[in-house]
Amino acid sequence: MTQANIFSEARLERPEPLETPERVLTIGAHPDDAEFGAGATLAKWAAAGAEISMLILTDGSKGSWDPDIDPNVLAVQRRREQEEAAARLGARGELVFLDHVDGELEHTMDLRAETCLWIRRLRPTVVMGFDPWKNYMLHPDHRAAGWAVVDGVVAARDHLFYPEQLSEGLAKHRPEAVLLWVPEAPDYWEDASPTFETKIDALLCHSSQTQSTMKSALSGEEQRAQFVERMLSWGRAMGEPAGLELAEAFKLIRP
Repeated sequence: MTQANIFSEARLERPEPLETPERVLTIGAHPDDAEFGAGATLAKWAAAGAEISMLILTDGSKGSWDPDIDPNVLAVQRRREQEEAAARLGARGELVFLDHVDGELEHTMDLRAETCLWIRRLRPTVVMGFDPWKNYMLHPDHRAAGWAVVDGVVAARDHLFYPEQLSEGLAKHRPEAVLLWVPEAPDYWEDASPTFETKIDALLCHSSQTQSTMKSALSGEEQRAQFVERMLSWGRAMGEPAGLELAEAFKLIRP
């Protein structure tokens, strides 16, 4: 089954786009996850005045195919890359690194408490992250991060979860919407055409990843063009069910 077929199965009436949120929090397992999943949407909202904050759960220290790389050096590099990418997107909120070990992220009560804490602290209008119900999502960190998103949202909205956080001056918080990227059943689309180039620019800040997920995109013009075309193909496939030339697709949840 092709990418286009996967997304076109969800031929639903396109819902009205959300108003530009006041505050957005992305929760990703690794540096670059948010850019792949929602980079164009984040850039569009940032340009319209949204305050974008980003929570990165792991240190990215296993994200390389270089057999000679020092994981500690890689972790430092990936933090710098994420800082640059956030700036390219126009993300002016908090950039938070929890530094769990890459590849070892687990769906635990402690992780739920951490995501709850940051949702209560940053008080986002919209929370974004991986869809934990995605069939055959291979990377364990992505699965764990998805559960941390939805479980953290539920905990943050109800005062009997983690009352010690409330006693420290935080208040419960219910976001208006949760948008899950790489969705199993997309039902919400954002037009990616106006800010697609910004998404690409932000992704290419992650130079440590060009050998792996980006297929040597920084090695030359031909490789960069191939990467851009791959992203265009993905964006077209996501946009087709909604009648959009390019889109980012999500599962919308109203918590």
